Amino acid sequence: MPSSPSSSAQEARRRLAAQLRDLRAEARITGREFAQRAGWADATTVTKIENARRTITPDHIRLWCRICGASGQREAELLAEQRMVIQMWISYRELGWRVGLNATQKMGTGDLFERLSVFRSYQTKLPHGLLQTQAFMTGVLLGVREERHVEVDDVAEAVAERMSRQRFLRTHRRFLFIVEEAVLRYSMFSHRTHREQLQHLLQVMGWPSISFGVIPMSADRSGYRVRESFELVDDDKATIELISGFLSLTHSDEVAMYAEAWDRLAALAVHGDQARALVLSALAAFDDQEDL
Repeated sequence: MPSSPSSSAQEARRRLAAQLRDLRAEARITGREFAQRAGWADATTVTKIENARRTITPDHIRLWCRICGASGQREAELLAEQRMVIQMWISYRELGWRVGLNATQKMGTGDLFERLSVFRSYQTKLPHGLLQTQAFMTGVLLGVREERHVEVDDVAEAVAERMSRQRFLRTHRRFLFIVEEAVLRYSMFSHRTHREQLQHLLQVMGWPSISFGVIPMSADRSGYRVRESFELVDDDKATIELISGFLSLTHSDEVAMYAEAWDRLAALAVHGDQARALVLSALAAFDDQEDL
C-alpha cells in the first residue's frame, strides 16, 4: 500500500489487511488456492494485499468475502472499515490531475460539519475556509488548481461547495479559530480582496458560535514555535492538509498531541478587542497601499 506520513493511517491499513488474511485462514484456503479461485496467475497479489503492500479496494473486500464465504454483515463491516482507512490519507499524487478540486474536498470532509459539536482550527497561512469571502476563496482555489496541475476546471463548483458550509456558523455548533498574525498580512491577491476579507473577519468574529483569536507576532513564544496548520473535530479527529495530501488522524495518542498543541497555542492568542485591533492594523496597512 502507498505509504503515508501517519502511524495511525499505516496501522489502520495493516489492521484491515490482517482481517482479510484471517478471513482466508479461517476458511482454510491457501494463498495459492485463493489466487486460483480469483483467476490470478499466482499468490503474489494475495500476499501484497494481505500484508498491506497494495491498496485494498471495495472490490477486494467483496472478493475475499465471496471466496471465503463471509456473512453479509461481515462484508458490510469490512467495507465500512475500508472506507474509513481510505479517508485517513488522501494522496493528491495518487488522485492525479484528472480529479477535480470539488471531488477531492468532498473526500476529505464528507459530512463532517453535520456531525461535529466543537471545531477548532489553527492556521498559519490563510484564514480558514469557513471564514473566507467568495473572492478570497476563489483566489485560493485557483492557486491550488495550478499548483497541483489539476486538469478539471471546477473551481466555481468547489467555491460554491465551500461557501455552503458557512451556514453551519449560524447553528448551535462551536467554532474556535486561531491564526498567526502574519495570516492577516500576507499579500497574495488584490488589495481590495484582502481588505474585503479582513472586513469580513471583523464582522464574523462577533458571532455567538465563533471564537476568533490571533497570536501576535510580538508574542513570547518561549520556545514554542509556529506549527503546521491543523484542525480538531471534537476530541475524535485531527486533520492536516499537507502539500502532498490530506491527513486525518483518529488514534487517541495522536489526537491528544494536537489537542495539547492547541491548548498551548490558544494560551498565546489574544481575543476580543485585542484581536480586533490586530485585524484593524492589518486592514489599515492594506488601505495605505495602492491596489494591485
